[in-house]
Amino acid sequence: MAALLQVALNGSRTATEHPGIPRTPGELAQAARSSVAAGARALHLHPYDSAGLETLAAEPCAAAIDAVRAVCPGVPISLSTSAAIEPDPARRRALVAGWTVLPELVSANQGEPGIAKLCADLIGRGVGIEAGLLGVADAAAFVRSGLANRCVRALIEPLAADPTQAVADAALMEESWSAPASRSSRSTTATASRAGPSTSARSREGTASGPASRTRPCSRTGAMRPITRASSAPLSR
Repeated sequence: MAALLQVALNGSRTATEHPGIPRTPGELAQAARSSVAAGARALHLHPYDSAGLETLAAEPCAAAIDAVRAVCPGVPISLSTSAAIEPDPARRRALVAGWTVLPELVSANQGEPGIAKLCADLIGRGVGIEAGLLGVADAAAFVRSGLANRCVRALIEPLAADPTQAVADAALMEESWSAPASRSSRSTTATASRAGPSTSARSREGTASGPASRTRPCSRTGAMRPITRASSAPLSR
């Protein structure tokens, strides 16, 4: 099974951390075009407002999607719904409900308050869910939620800085995922390590020496190819 390379164009990194981080629609479009030319087959991004802050507001989200879609037609776009952008669950849900231009996908961290309702809203609008599992508790909650059969893929993303611990945590999450009660809704597993050197990219999100990451396709898209990703810092998706 061939890997699917998904590139995260920015994440929550600042210009101080890297001067080339794209934020404006034009910058995102340029970065997206270069990424697709280099082999990316999906794009993840965080929209920013005119004040330079991450946002879930409809207008900047639409501007970012439209700009990227214009130069990369047919390439799936994933937006962040991270609580780091809007910590109030009701406010986040309202902002996302106001989106006028929809991405193909969103990443949704399953340990965040209100995430199940937000995912249900987006699934109802035809947006695919990339379920972020940052710990064992997230994996268990995800299986209990009933969303596993309705998502596009699950992203196993332990946050431990130590590579050995990160891999061990990933194994525990995968064990939860593969428990008998949920096994019938799963498909194949693919692993991409963020614990060591890699040539891939995703999330906060720029270099390759951070925790391990795995992805699993959910039953709705059992033939979905796995994402290969890398990150060097705690994620903000």
